[in-house]
Amino acid sequence: MTVEVTKAGIDIGIITKDIDAMMAFYGDTLGLEFETSMPMPGGGTMNRFKVGDSIIKVIELDPAAPADAAPGGIRAASGYRYWTIHCSNLEATVQKATEAGSKIVVGAKEVRPGTTIAIIADPDGNWVELLQIS
Repeated sequence: MTVEVTKAGIDIGIITKDIDAMMAFYGDTLGLEFETSMPMPGGGTMNRFKVGDSIIKVIELDPAAPADAAPGGIRAASGYRYWTIHCSNLEATVQKATEAGSKIVVGAKEVRPGTTIAIIADPDGNWVELLQIS
């Protein structure tokens, strides 16, 4: 038996150490559409941003999480290390992130003919890959 998928996108949750910086990054810098905030069972707040049919859940726990994820991106540790947003304005988004003071891990780079990527670190150090296919 396989999973019977009922939605074209996925939802991911990011537990944050700095809710204000993360809200500014995902809402202002990347310009993702804010959907809603809601209380988390057990304490805290979930803030939901739309990415196409997917949802990015930026979560502030109360009390805070007792440990941090290993920093360093793709080669630093196993587990979820980055996620990808397909877009049509990669260079403009990287420029806006640069102007906002975000860390650009990988600048705009053609990885194969017609496919360009960039990787930006959010304020907590999570990697967000932008991918543009021309």
